[in-house]
Amino acid sequence: MKLSEIKKILPTLNNVEFQLESGNFVPEHFHVTEIGTITKHFIDCGGIIRSEKTISFQLWNANDFEHRLKPTKLINIIKLSEEKLDIEDHEIEVEYQDVTIGKYDLDFNGKNFILKNKTTACLAQETCGIPTEKQKLNLSGLSSNSSTCKPESGCC
Repeated sequence: MKLSEIKKILPTLNNVEFQLESGNFVPEHFHVTEIGTITKHFIDCGGIIRSEKTISFQLWNANDFEHRLKPTKLINIIKLSEEKLDIEDHEIEVEYQDVTIGKYDLDFNGKNFILKNKTTACLAQETCGIPTEKQKLNLSGLSSNSSTCKPESGCC
């Protein structure tokens, strides 16, 4: 989800709720402690230099049970970050500590923001020697050919 998308969704909500793909919710008393741009400049295993920019939202599970982040407050935090940091419209990556600090993609299911698990991948599969995955066939789906050898026929 891009920053422009969350800015369109927030005014339609009464509450800001984040949910992990497991179904567990980020506690209601979380705080957004950081919003910023992360620039990743790197070289992949195939020798290609790459650059990525994301918008980082850091969620913190505070022991502050009296406050809830309302949509208008988050909109104001986003506006301030755009003004002060010249933040552009990039994909949002959410940092949240469950067991350890995790980074998540952000989605919306019509009611809650969903923290989607991120996965790693090789960006240069064609140049770094990783074999392409073989097509998997279901043997029961193959058509039988009457000219094939049957076990009891003695041809094998």
